Amino acid sequence: MDIDSALKSVMEFDIKKHCHVNSNEDGDRFVGIKADSDNAMVYFPIGYELPATDAEIRTDIKDLIQVLSEFTTKDDRLLALNRFAAPQSVDFPINAYKSVIEYYFSIGGNYYIETDPTYKTAPTGKQDWPKTIKKKMPLVQNKNGISSFIFTDFVVRSTQPNDTKLITQINRYCVFEAFKRLGWLYVPFMPEEPGPHPDVKTSISIAQGKYAETNDDKKKDLFRSMLDMLEYMDEKTSNKQFYFGTDDFDHVWEKLIDRAFGEPDKDKYFPRSRWFLDYGKYKEKRPLMPDTIMIYNGKYYVLDAKCYKYGWTGRPDHLPNASSISKQITYGEYLERYKGVTPKSLFNAFIMPFNMAVNFFNITKPVGTIGEAIGDWRGNTKYYERIQGIVLDTRYLMHHYVGKPEKEKKALAECIEAVTTRPPVPSAPDQHKVINYSDYMQPHPLMVAESPTPYGTDSET
Repeated sequence: MDIDSALKSVMEFDIKKHCHVNSNEDGDRFVGIKADSDNAMVYFPIGYELPATDAEIRTDIKDLIQVLSEFTTKDDRLLALNRFAAPQSVDFPINAYKSVIEYYFSIGGNYYIETDPTYKTAPTGKQDWPKTIKKKMPLVQNKNGISSFIFTDFVVRSTQPNDTKLITQINRYCVFEAFKRLGWLYVPFMPEEPGPHPDVKTSISIAQGKYAETNDDKKKDLFRSMLDMLEYMDEKTSNKQFYFGTDDFDHVWEKLIDRAFGEPDKDKYFPRSRWFLDYGKYKEKRPLMPDTIMIYNGKYYVLDAKCYKYGWTGRPDHLPNASSISKQITYGEYLERYKGVTPKSLFNAFIMPFNMAVNFFNITKPVGTIGEAIGDWRGNTKYYERIQGIVLDTRYLMHHYVGKPEKEKKALAECIEAVTTRPPVPSAPDQHKVINYSDYMQPHPLMVAESPTPYGTDSET
């Protein structure tokens, strides 16, 4: 049975009852999997639309695991201790468990078995000449005074599967443990009990030897996954519950947007600042860092990924606040003044999650515009001063973040450029003096280049 046929089989386990889409409210922000041997729950991010069938949901769970594996670190997966009543692990090797199960399915629902060489007498086959010469009597043929030997039977080499080897016992144990944790993701049954097998530390030693000696990539991946499982079980033997995920999906949302739409060298577009202190050495400040710079058709789009609730609630108090608006305008002004980007080619946007199947805006496409944010202290005559509010379907992004596809970039650019057709911004009742940030951005003669801040760290303003 392969994975596809397993997923299409009749399943008693109603996977949808074990899925939850969070609301981003306090206490409902976790994205990932919480499970034990008896039960499992999968938590999807805000705005996620669960598909209709069990097979599709299982595929989406695997995609969720992939996203969390790619875009979270061990620190991201640290949760507050009071969130769980049972002991917990923040370093559960979920991909190792998946790999062991998937290898099991890939060889027809069987265990890893090595073969032993055997020899037999046969007229055909893979001949072992040294053994044949020693053990078989040839016929002597004389032709034209020349004698030659003819063998009618040979000692031939074959193989015999040997399921008594320790590595097979260890694989049976790993498969059983993997199904206890993640089997529900594939099929509703459990494999048979593993039977006698070496203890965990001995198993680790044997798996390490197999990993080191094999050159077969598929087998090497299996042994590496078995090692990860065994080392985890060796350290976490008392844990009956595990989780894999994060309370801070905001960072994952930022990285998804950046991967899908962003430029890899965005640090050169960052405005920088620093302190010059009267006492001691001057203090370097980190650059002000936008989430993403998208360049499409010669135009620049400054994108701030906000995993806010507005796309789900429609409430204005769930929108980015004044400080976020101010920072976006600063980015635009910096690009115009110091990078030579013309105002007609420079745009600004907040990107927030939503569900295109169910929303307050009657938007039925993966991406849409919900309004714009401005600063009343600005003239608001330039496009980048009018920050477009964009909603992006959560599930769509998680399925299309790879490869920066042109179709998605085009759709996003068109939504952001809605600003070009909007009417002028009316003056505020109590309009403040227009402030030009760039008037205060003259470079200091002592200013030197700063090292870029690693992606994913909080910038100082």
